[in-house]
Amino acid sequence: MGVQETTVARGRVLLGRAGLRLPHGWPDAVLQAALWALADLLYEGVRGIVAGRTSVAFANTRWVISLERSTGTFWEPHVQSWILGHRELIEVINWIYLNAQFSVNLLFLAGLYIWRNEIFCFVRNMYFVAMGLALVIHLGFPVAPPRLFPQYGFIDTVQRYAHINQDVGAISLFVNPYAAVPSMHMCFSLLVGGTTIRLTRRPWLRVLGGLYPLVVLFAIVATGNHFVFDAAAGAVLAVVAGFAASRVMAPLRPSTWAWGGQPVLNPPEPEPEPA
Repeated sequence: MGVQETTVARGRVLLGRAGLRLPHGWPDAVLQAALWALADLLYEGVRGIVAGRTSVAFANTRWVISLERSTGTFWEPHVQSWILGHRELIEVINWIYLNAQFSVNLLFLAGLYIWRNEIFCFVRNMYFVAMGLALVIHLGFPVAPPRLFPQYGFIDTVQRYAHINQDVGAISLFVNPYAAVPSMHMCFSLLVGGTTIRLTRRPWLRVLGGLYPLVVLFAIVATGNHFVFDAAAGAVLAVVAGFAASRVMAPLRPSTWAWGGQPVLNPPEPEPEPA
């Protein structure tokens, strides 16, 4: 038995011991992981394109600030001013901002794939639509985050308290500093929360699904990484992604891309000819 066959066999044993079973076997699981990796690679690739558009991104940020001031929604400095008096809370929201986007979404999608595979493709498609549209918006409307505007009273809590600079070193490879609009933290949290609420009837899970986007909203604003406008744009993107997945993509392949999957009806067997 080769090394690859041994690794696969061990993986099957571990999944079996954990009571898990890949719904469509290893080939499909690898395919789904590869599709996600490709989508993420394309999305992250925007970073290099917008890196030279600093002046445009900063100008767009000033426009967002002006818009919020004119509509009375320039709340971010007040939120940060309040949270600076709560060091323990700052550490919690820093952790949420840095980790939830990757860990929660990964665990959520993996859980759907294994335990509720009949809706996995629908939810996956919502993510793909959201990422694709966000990529276009980031290219056409780059926006810098509030933390880069200390002159307006903003503070980068991640850098000040967690001592992590998102714009230098290895971590900068995973951060697009000019992709504040729309907030993908907000968009993805709504996809997770909305799916959870629709999927379960357990009250505590529905409450958790409803609270999660609110926690993420507070974290992205309080850390100085997003404006309220960014979060609103992320919410709109989540709605558009859900509409596209249900009304545009699901009809194309209802047996696999619809919510829950709609079984393909077998054609009726011809009646036997009379003897």
